[in-house]
Amino acid sequence: MSLPTRYLRSPMAWTSAVMLASLLLLALVAPLLWGTAADRPDPFAVLQGPSTAHPFGTDNLGRDVLARVLTATRPSLLLALAATLLGATGGILLGAATAVVGHRARRLLTALINLLLAFPALLVAMFLAVVFGAGAAGAVLALAVAGVPGFARLAQTLSAAVAGTDHLAAARVLGLRRHRLLWRHVLPNIAEPLLLATTTAAGTALVALAGLSFLGLGVQPPDYDWGQLLNQGLDRIYADPLPALAPGLAVLYAAVTFQLLGEVLAGGVARRTPAPRAPAPPPAPWGSPRPKAGGGPAEDGLVLQVEDLSVELPTPGGVIRPVRDVSLSLRPGEIVGLVGESGSGKSLTALAIADLLPERARVTRRTLRLLGADLATMTPKQRDRHLATGLATVFQNPASALNPSLRISTQLTEAVRAHCGASRAQALSEAADALRKVGLPPELLRSRPHQLSGGQRQRVMIAAGLMLRPGLIIADEPTTALDVTVQRQITRLLSDIRRETSAAVLFISHDVALVGEFCDRVLVMYAGAVVESLPADRLAGGARHPYTRALVASVPDLTADRDRPLPTVQGTPPDPLAPAPGCPFEPRCPRRRDHCAEQAPPLEDLDADHRVACWNPVPVEVLAP
Repeated sequence: MSLPTRYLRSPMAWTSAVMLASLLLLALVAPLLWGTAADRPDPFAVLQGPSTAHPFGTDNLGRDVLARVLTATRPSLLLALAATLLGATGGILLGAATAVVGHRARRLLTALINLLLAFPALLVAMFLAVVFGAGAAGAVLALAVAGVPGFARLAQTLSAAVAGTDHLAAARVLGLRRHRLLWRHVLPNIAEPLLLATTTAAGTALVALAGLSFLGLGVQPPDYDWGQLLNQGLDRIYADPLPALAPGLAVLYAAVTFQLLGEVLAGGVARRTPAPRAPAPPPAPWGSPRPKAGGGPAEDGLVLQVEDLSVELPTPGGVIRPVRDVSLSLRPGEIVGLVGESGSGKSLTALAIADLLPERARVTRRTLRLLGADLATMTPKQRDRHLATGLATVFQNPASALNPSLRISTQLTEAVRAHCGASRAQALSEAADALRKVGLPPELLRSRPHQLSGGQRQRVMIAAGLMLRPGLIIADEPTTALDVTVQRQITRLLSDIRRETSAAVLFISHDVALVGEFCDRVLVMYAGAVVESLPADRLAGGARHPYTRALVASVPDLTADRDRPLPTVQGTPPDPLAPAPGCPFEPRCPRRRDHCAEQAPPLEDLDADHRVACWNPVPVEVLAP
């Protein structure tokens, strides 16, 4: 964690640094310099008041109070830090685990955290100190357990934001185990605020530990800490207040030091980073478990076979079906384009295939086969491994799909090491080869995502997908955020990969011109359903569905009349919460008839390679030039 140099020079930063250094110095040297005086009784100096020889007086055995307060710095700090670290470790692991476990386990963990938070931490610490037994070990364990709920709630809130990021979804696609997701992808991205909370909690633990010792539940004689010294001085507070005031001042000084340090670190981080987005709340339970399909007949030679895929999602206004009865197939080395307006269901279809939809989503399908294997007949562990090794996903925004806290080398090699048991040296060698295949130098393995350009990051995403030699690559708008030159480089790269590895590519885009030029076949989606399937070379002049024709007509052309506005698809997509019974494109269609509003048209064959869902498709003679 780096802080601005200007902020580190502030008076508050210097003050906290000096106070912390003084505490650490006392903890190291005080037992060496004053340890003997602190433990040596003097019968002739019992219960003396402040004097030149004893500035804060002596105790009931004649021992110097100031020496004992200084010597108690080490055990007081060590015990407080031990309690804080134990509580932070348990709480952070408990809260962060909610980002990587399943929906049912997440609900149980959330309920457990809520239950623990219902009890006041100090009362829990006092109760557990009695249960564990009076003493330093019991007090440390009691404070650690009492501190777990607070850290767990903080980690749960922070990890909820990480759980929805593309880079965690990409790691799930690679089939990484939960512990690797937790240590590599969740904790590094929430470490900064957790470190600040731990620093502040150390001061609170110090005060709580002194309170337990003051009550006789903490450190026991002959050992001592500030809390016990405070208890011993309390009996004579009206006659000689300084013996009780000295350990109280020490507790106050140390607590203020840690609180001030936490404020300094938090202030520096706030100046260095923008305000984070509000984390998403934990998902509420909804619906029934995802049903498994029996599966239709298998077709030989297909990389992907999907039949009647539908997705239902809960919303505050009701359940919607953003994907409805989608069927598609891909053969080895084939590039199939999936086009449509935003919200047509393209990305949700891809996420459903990759099993990356939210837990609340309900997916149904008649058939879903990848590389000939029926995913519905597999156990969750088998399905995750099959998807991880047989499918690669290239997300739209590589900046969010790559983990910002990890080097490129780690992100390229972790899937190979997890699934293939490769050594680190072997995995790095394969990662270097993968970078060469996408036109990047191996020296970039030492870089982090923020050090790369947008095109380089997208190439790294493709290289990560190639590490396990998948049979299917899902490219979800991989060129949207790139300039035209880099777009062409990425599409040429995918074409080269298709020729070299025979991998099938599902290319999702809203760029109709690019899809028509780059793909072999095109599927056009509207309102969650496929409305036309045709060869890519017929897209510009041979599309028969009015919606497809409107999409093609809306592509800018250099020969177009610049005095006239660009053509667009008139109207708006239908409301998913109130679907109409007929054709969803009927309100916007220039060729609509009365029966179009009564029944949705099926996807029917026009010829061996062309299918369309329309009651009144554009005639062939209209398409002729």
